[in-house]
Amino acid sequence: MSSQDIPEENLPAAQDDAYGAVRVADEKNPFADPGLPPHEHRRQDIDERAAKRSERTVALLFTVSMLATIGFIAAFVAIPVDEIVYIFPFGHVSALNFALGVTLGLSLFTIGAGAVHWARTLMSDEELTDERHAIEAGSEVRAKVMDDFRQGAKESQLGRRKLIRNTMFGALALVPLSGVVVLRELGPAPGDKLRHTLWSKGKLIINMNTGEPMRPSDIVTGSLTFAKPEGLEEHDHDFQNEIAKAALMLVRIQPEDIKDKRTLEWGHEGILAYSKICTHVGCPISLYEQQTHHVLCPCHQSTFDLSDGAKVIFGPAGHALPQLRIGVNDEGYLEALSDFEEPVGPAFWERG
Repeated sequence: MSSQDIPEENLPAAQDDAYGAVRVADEKNPFADPGLPPHEHRRQDIDERAAKRSERTVALLFTVSMLATIGFIAAFVAIPVDEIVYIFPFGHVSALNFALGVTLGLSLFTIGAGAVHWARTLMSDEELTDERHAIEAGSEVRAKVMDDFRQGAKESQLGRRKLIRNTMFGALALVPLSGVVVLRELGPAPGDKLRHTLWSKGKLIINMNTGEPMRPSDIVTGSLTFAKPEGLEEHDHDFQNEIAKAALMLVRIQPEDIKDKRTLEWGHEGILAYSKICTHVGCPISLYEQQTHHVLCPCHQSTFDLSDGAKVIFGPAGHALPQLRIGVNDEGYLEALSDFEEPVGPAFWERG
C-alpha cells in the first residue's frame, strides 16, 4: 500500500526540505539539482496493526535463532562423532557435521533476517541530505551528531518495541555459546608433546618395508632406507600422529666423506639417521642423490646435505633435519641412543 491509498489526514505531517526542490541551471550553477523524490510512507508508518505484525515477525526470527543455538549445543552433545546418515541429495554424510551446520547457519541467518526486516519495516526510511562540511568537527557539529544519534535511537523504536529488544538481546547472548562449546573440543593443551617422539634409548630401528629390526649390513652405501621405532604398528589408532614425528631415514656414507664431526660421532660406521620430515612445511623427504649426499623435498625443493649435518643448502626450509643418535645393541641390531635433540618438522615457533 502506498501513500496515495491513504487518506491525507492519516499521513504523517510533511516537512519542508529545501534540498528536495528542483533547482534551475544557470551560468553560475550549470547542473540542475533535482533533489530527492517525494517520500512514500510504508504501511507500517500509518497502520499500527501492520507495525505490530512486523514486530512479531522480527521477534519470531530472533526466537528461532535462540532455538537453533540451543539445537546446536544439543546436537554437539548428543550426536556421536562417527554416526553417518543418508540425507538427500547430499548422500551419506556425518550426522554431527550436518546438524551443526544446519543449526548454526539457521541461528546466524535468522539474526540477520530479523535485523533486516526490522530496518526495512519499522526503522525510519526517509532519505536525508546534508551539506558537505570541513573535516574538523566544531562544537555545533558535535552537538548535531549527538542529536542525530538520539533521534536515530528514537526512530529505531528500540525502547518502544520491547518484544523485539528482548528477543534480540536473547539471540545475541545465546549465539556465542556455539563457539564456546566448540572451543572446548579443541582438546587439552599439548604440553611438551611436540618436542618428543617415540624414539628413546634402546629403541630398535625397524625397517618400514619389512617390519624387521635392522643390522648395519642391511644398509648399503649410497642407499636411502626408511624406518620407524620399535612398537609402532600401522593398525595403532595413533599411528599417523606418531609416524609424523618419528619417521626416520637412514643413509650410509663413507666415513671420510662425512664433513661434520658430530654427524660422524652420532652415526655408526658411516650410517646416519635423520628425521624424514622436512623442516619447511612437514612434507616427507624421499629423493636422494648418492654422489652429492643431498636429499630433496619433493614439495618445495628444499635440499639438505646429509654429509654435513643435513644443513639446508637450497630452498625455503629454515632448519637442518634433526639427527638421531644411533648405535648397535648386543645382538647386533641398530638402535636409538636417545630421542631427537630438537623438535622435528616445520619451524615449530623457531624451535622454542
